[in-house]
Amino acid sequence: MHIQVCDIKKKYGKKVVLDGVSFEADGGTVVGIVGANGSGKSTLLGILSGVTPEGGGDFLVDGVSMFRDTAAREKTVGFVPQGTPLIEELSARDNLLLWYTKEQMERELSSGVLRLLGIGDFISTRVSRMSGGMRKRLSIGCAVARRPRVILLDEPTSALDMVCREAIADYITKFKEAGGIVIIATHEISEVEMCDAVYLLRAGELSRYEYIGDAASLVEKLK
Repeated sequence: MHIQVCDIKKKYGKKVVLDGVSFEADGGTVVGIVGANGSGKSTLLGILSGVTPEGGGDFLVDGVSMFRDTAAREKTVGFVPQGTPLIEELSARDNLLLWYTKEQMERELSSGVLRLLGIGDFISTRVSRMSGGMRKRLSIGCAVARRPRVILLDEPTSALDMVCREAIADYITKFKEAGGIVIIATHEISEVEMCDAVYLLRAGELSRYEYIGDAASLVEKLK
C-alpha cells in the first residue's frame, strides 16, 4: 500500500491554514504530524477523513482518490478525532452495535481489536459515565469496524492515564505490523517516538523533521 497526500490547501476567510501540504508513506508506517496548537493538524486530518472540505489538492491510496471516491474512502480510511463522537446515552455495547453486527462484535471482543483495546472491561458502561480513556478506546474500536487500511488519529493519548496510553500504543503497533498506515496529529513526545516519519506543520507548511530523541529541540520547534 502507498499513500500520497498531494498539495492540500485550506483557507478560513483570508487566513491560510494549509498551504500546499504534501507527503507520502508506505504500508507498515506510522507518520507523525507535529505542530503547535492551532497549527492546522486537526484541519489536515479532518480533510483527509472527508469531514472537512478541502480547498485544493488530493489524497491518494494506491492511486485512488479518497476525495473523489467516497465509497473507497469509507472502506479504506478510519478517523478518530480529538473529541469522541459517541452517543452518550448508550453503553459501549450499543455504540459498537451501530458499527458491528452482533457476531462481529463478539468475535472482536473475544480475540480481535476490541479485546486488544480492552473494551470488554467496560462493555456495559454508559458513555456518559466513562473516563476519557474509555471513550477514546471505544472511539477507536468504532472507527476500525470496517477494517480500514489507513487510520487517522488526532492526539489519541492526550491527557490519558498510562494504562489507556499503553492500550492505544499496542493497537497502533499491531496495526502497523499488519501493514496499515497510521497518521497521528500530536504534540506528545511519547507519540512522536512511535513514528517512523515525523513532519512539522508550521505557518501552513509541512516539512520533514528528523527526530533523533532530542525532545527539547522538538519543543523549541513547536514554539
